[in-house]
Amino acid sequence: MIRRSLVCLLACVVAAMTLPAQSALMPQPAHVTPASGQLVVDAGFRVALTGYTEPRLTAAKDRFLATLSKQTGLIFAPDAPATATLTIKTTAASAPVQQIGEDESYHLAVTATGAEITAPNPLGALHGLQTFLQLVRTTPAGFAAPAVTIDDAPRFAWRGLMIDSGRHFQPIPVIERNIDGMEAVKLNVFHWHLSEDQGFRIESRTFPLLHQKGSNGLYYTQDEVKHVLSYARDRGIRVVPEFDMPCHTTAWFVGYPDLASGKGPYAIQTRWGVFDPGMDPTRESTFQFLDKFIGEMTALFPDAYFHVGGDECNGKEWDANPRIQAYIKDHNLKDNAGLQAYFTGRVQKLVTAHHKITVGWDEVLQPTTPRDVVIQSWRGPKGLADAARQGNRVLLSNGYYIDLNQPASEHYLVDPLGGDAATLTPEQQALVLGGEATMWSEFVTPEIIDSRIWPRTAAIAERFWSPASVRDVDSMYARLEPVSEKLEAVGLTHRSFTRPMLERMSTNPDALATLASAVQPPLGYQREELKEFGTASALNHLVDAISPESETVRLFAAAVARITAGSATPADWTHARTQLVEWRDCEGHLKSSFSSSDLTAELAPVANDLTVVATIGLQALDDLKNQRTPSPAIAQASLGFLKEAEKPKAVLRNMAVPAVVELVQASLKH
Repeated sequence: MIRRSLVCLLACVVAAMTLPAQSALMPQPAHVTPASGQLVVDAGFRVALTGYTEPRLTAAKDRFLATLSKQTGLIFAPDAPATATLTIKTTAASAPVQQIGEDESYHLAVTATGAEITAPNPLGALHGLQTFLQLVRTTPAGFAAPAVTIDDAPRFAWRGLMIDSGRHFQPIPVIERNIDGMEAVKLNVFHWHLSEDQGFRIESRTFPLLHQKGSNGLYYTQDEVKHVLSYARDRGIRVVPEFDMPCHTTAWFVGYPDLASGKGPYAIQTRWGVFDPGMDPTRESTFQFLDKFIGEMTALFPDAYFHVGGDECNGKEWDANPRIQAYIKDHNLKDNAGLQAYFTGRVQKLVTAHHKITVGWDEVLQPTTPRDVVIQSWRGPKGLADAARQGNRVLLSNGYYIDLNQPASEHYLVDPLGGDAATLTPEQQALVLGGEATMWSEFVTPEIIDSRIWPRTAAIAERFWSPASVRDVDSMYARLEPVSEKLEAVGLTHRSFTRPMLERMSTNPDALATLASAVQPPLGYQREELKEFGTASALNHLVDAISPESETVRLFAAAVARITAGSATPADWTHARTQLVEWRDCEGHLKSSFSSSDLTAELAPVANDLTVVATIGLQALDDLKNQRTPSPAIAQASLGFLKEAEKPKAVLRNMAVPAVVELVQASLKH
């Protein structure tokens, strides 16, 4: 297994050496002009700052050298001599509080004798440094960056990642390393989801019972928040807080039940889903409370935007409260949707009074919604288009729900200006600010979360940054793997987390890794349908130890596709056969460990299925190779088994099945 991994790694390195300069980059820059030659990166590599400088640029230079050292194993001196290898020229400061739409452009020129980054302000310089890190690769002459000229700027001004700290609390180190990942791929908005039914996650000095009773002791102090704000700004990233209201608010009511529409008592939710509790919009005391709370939080978070949630109100507590129903009738609000619109309008005025701009999920959009409210569409592109036609600025998250375990290719082909947005006028399209990848945290712990965000979010980042014409999926995957490897150099654990989990589960982690390479987590919300989970559920099974998308399966399926299309190389046939044999034999290596714990016992049927699936695949491969048509009865029996094997077991999908089905069906056509 180790030898095979080394062979794959060597192949990736050789491939990277032969690719043009832009093929190593993600996001793809707006304009790239390759040149001849390369800049050698050795222990004498130095960086100098010229023009405008500030502590943020000095910190960025030091961070750049530290990451470059991790990538290369070289040790660099911190101070640059008069003749530096890389010079950073910045013209002026950026805004004291980072603004949407600031100039993020940069120019990078690399020659055989040196490199230069020029940018109007530190934001562009930060991006240019990340591009240079991606250019550095292994060559026969050692580490080097290819000679190239790059002129680059983002397509969208809002390029975000949301992390939900409400359902599963994510400690500060998790937040920090993911902000580092965001910097590496030029994302610029960290959307911090801080309150949920399962926990209120921030210290409130104005209303201390919010965190004292609503968090189970897991919350961020205001000093920790200030640290994250500074950490993010150093990396060119804005921080937008979200406090969901009027629903998803059970944890608020544990300490302050008078905010609620029901009688209570309330307790922090321990399950996942949409729950009945909601704030009472009919009491002035609710808005007096929110005015003070919003005042406290807007003073803490400097960004101009403040997210108030607004999603998934089922209205059941409102329906059950006669006083609230009477209020709806007396005020001609028509229904619960009208009541929520009234609530959102009041909250929006409070946010405005505290000199911030309201952001809300697409449920908050009503005909009366003020035009300065930003709508974040999670239910579909139609909601985004409707908001833009109404004159509101919009963000797209539908299609970027990275917690749903979709492949990078699906996220990559979703465009903020695609679908319904393509029918908008140019003026309306200008209201599309960009989008956000969303990491809801029902099924992630601090150990797991990086693997659910990365590397797929790098592909989403390219969609937000690069020209709309950059849409080649094969090119994306060719670049995603080396970029994923480099993301580990900034401290992310999306690749390294698996091995320790497998070692906890099995005495034969190598064989378990082979099984793991053939399976993926359930798609969408299927996991919740297969088994009941809650806040106390242990996320330490194989489904938690694997990535959402198996690179092994993807490469196997690609080889099979070429085999069935008649365009395969001898290497494709060898690859497919070797992989099927490896999958076929892993059950035998694992049998002795199945009885060692519940974590492995549940995998026995998964491994047995894989053995049979691989055996069927090997037979079909032989039939195709020898141009032999199998018995229709045997082929149909095989297809019947494969159909059953596609059904999840141990909350796992056997991803070897689709390609083996393709092999069997192709063999029947001879």
